[in-house]
Amino acid sequence: MKGVEVKVEGLTKSFGRANIWSDVTLTLPAGEVSVLLGPSGTGKSVFLKSLIGLLKPERGSIVIHDTDLLRCSENRLYDIRKLFGVLFQDGALFGSMNLFDNIAFPLREHTRKSEAQIRDIVLDKMELVGLRGDEGKLPGEISGGMRKRAGLARALVLDPEIILFDEPDSGLDPVRTAYLNQLIIDLNAQTDSTFLIVTHDINTAQTVPDNIGLLYRKHLAMFGPREQLLTSEEPVVAQFLNGRRQGPIGMSEEKDAAQAARELEEAGELQGLPPLKPQLTTSPGVPERKAVARRRRRVADMMHTLGPAAQEAIHAATAAPAATAQLPGGRHGWRDAEQTAEMPRVR
Repeated sequence: MKGVEVKVEGLTKSFGRANIWSDVTLTLPAGEVSVLLGPSGTGKSVFLKSLIGLLKPERGSIVIHDTDLLRCSENRLYDIRKLFGVLFQDGALFGSMNLFDNIAFPLREHTRKSEAQIRDIVLDKMELVGLRGDEGKLPGEISGGMRKRAGLARALVLDPEIILFDEPDSGLDPVRTAYLNQLIIDLNAQTDSTFLIVTHDINTAQTVPDNIGLLYRKHLAMFGPREQLLTSEEPVVAQFLNGRRQGPIGMSEEKDAAQAARELEEAGELQGLPPLKPQLTTSPGVPERKAVARRRRRVADMMHTLGPAAQEAIHAATAAPAATAQLPGGRHGWRDAEQTAEMPRVR
């Protein structure tokens, strides 16, 4: 597998009179890990569905391998969709199928491989996500974290060039989210695929991606190297990263400017951005991600376009030794930790 660049320009999507977002423009660099943040209801999942052609925006373009998904034939769109693997929020597993058959499903539907070939591929992907030995279990017999990993194994079986993660941390506690984040980094190193993660988890946004985008007020407020957003002084960024009430984001929708200003005045001096955390590196025994060197060259070329705080953070990260993940039990220690920590089931 090798990741491919995804170029989005001027994308606009509405449902009837309700505009979801307008003029979204970004490029997902080939083989890198990108995260899309935003308040609830800003259309992040709609964006993912648009990328794979399940929804058709009214304007703009999505170009992959020189093909515009909004203007190509149905046959070409079907071929392009095979480049994608998707991890849905709940894993989207078939409850009546064991894990092996769930993971084998895309291979049986979309290829003519023999059952022996399918078995080799499925067991290889289950090994990658730490589920080897659990082939016969049903989705209802395993934890939420294991269901996520089974869904991820299924997303990998067709060797996709682009992998989309729709809130992979939903329903997981902070410990299992940390293990899943490390798995994502390790898988990116082993596949070199292009990853896009939609998430609300701040720790994920701070430690996993190469690039971060923020959907806000029906448009893409920012997209670029992780340091650009994590050092931004924009009020919506500070509010989101700190998880505080005061700021432009409201309970059900964005507040108007006057209300946000009143709250900030009443609150007085607020803390700024949280400290910048180091980006996760691969686990011991897993090679460095190829994306690291490519990103370093790419960001160096665009350094002059970034603010002073982002430039300083990038220089500091380049000069400092990489932070190595320290998860118990080595590369697959999270598997044993998850199963050990799992509460007994009530029958």
